Amino acid sequence: MTLLTDLADAIIRGDGPRVTALTRQAIGQGMPPKGILDDGLIAGMAVVGDRFRVHEIFLPDVLLAAKAMYAGMDELRPLLVREGIPSIGKVVIGSVKGDLHDIGKNLVGIMLKGAGFEVLDLGHDVPPERMVETAKAEGAKVIGMSALLTTTMPVMGEVVGLVRAQGLSGTVRTVVGGAPVSADFAREIGADAYGFDAANAVDVVRELVGRR
Repeated sequence: MTLLTDLADAIIRGDGPRVTALTRQAIGQGMPPKGILDDGLIAGMAVVGDRFRVHEIFLPDVLLAAKAMYAGMDELRPLLVREGIPSIGKVVIGSVKGDLHDIGKNLVGIMLKGAGFEVLDLGHDVPPERMVETAKAEGAKVIGMSALLTTTMPVMGEVVGLVRAQGLSGTVRTVVGGAPVSADFAREIGADAYGFDAANAVDVVRELVGRR
């Protein structure tokens, strides 16, 4: 288990080359790919998320750790695909139509990937129909919406309405977030949950898909 502990530590320190080397070593020793993923890569990112949540580390540290994790995933992904190991679940994310801000949304995507989710990032200025259709086509369990402008917040309600109108309530859950968004607003539009920051958004998505 020491090798995977070292791998998690390399993720935490954002040491991409060491993550690559340790992942290759673990594969070479015949360790199960899912074990390398769960006890190495995801375990390291979980610590990063916890430290970011309590402000022990900051955005540049998270980005370094994420880059290191992607290096490990590049080595591991072919084995995961070959063995048919599924992700925890698919999550569609995007900044809603009319909103061109995506820094917060990007961070949420990084944290979700680090937690083992498959993230379908639609970018910014995303129409409600595209969010819902993508979730349906890809079998996503959650739609995560971001807004930084109060003028674009009503679009979140349109997405929730489309989910309901298409009979997807309970199958596709909706999460909203962004600087002007609040838990009260989430309840007002009928969203399933509100994430007040990137780390909390991961906790919320885990709860919605029953993977706490």
